[in-house]
Amino acid sequence: MNVRVFIGIGANLGDARVTVSKAIAALAQLPDTTLVAQSALFGSAPIDSTGHDYVNAVAELASSLSAADLLQHLQAIELAHGRERPYRNAPRTLDLDLLMYGDEEINTADLQVPHPRMTERAFVLLPLLQLATDISIPGKGSAQDYIAAVAEQRIQELPTT
Repeated sequence: MNVRVFIGIGANLGDARVTVSKAIAALAQLPDTTLVAQSALFGSAPIDSTGHDYVNAVAELASSLSAADLLQHLQAIELAHGRERPYRNAPRTLDLDLLMYGDEEINTADLQVPHPRMTERAFVLLPLLQLATDISIPGKGSAQDYIAAVAEQRIQELPTT
């Protein structure tokens, strides 16, 4: 049985735009998974961090992988793109976050779904709402309800090339 999954994608080291595009292609190749849609690419200022602006997107998948298996695949894609984790919110070559896994709420040592800070980030909410304007975040309600709280965060849709 396929589950509707949303993945947050971000990068701000190297050629971030190319890396995000390659990550989306890698998501489309995951076993037992279909890439349903992808948002536009967005440029956003780092939050709780320093460094170059990020390139962000959200991908919608349909997958029969478990959330834990999906997380392992996401981490493997990050590693293949040179991801290191020297400290919290460090600049990164690629960051893939499991934002939502169906209507499930998961809270383990390795995984929290929905992503605990997704309602605080314009770079998650705007691309997510581009894909699903009426989406409800499990345990939190309508994603639309959080837009006003992130309105001051610098973000812009990037032109297609």
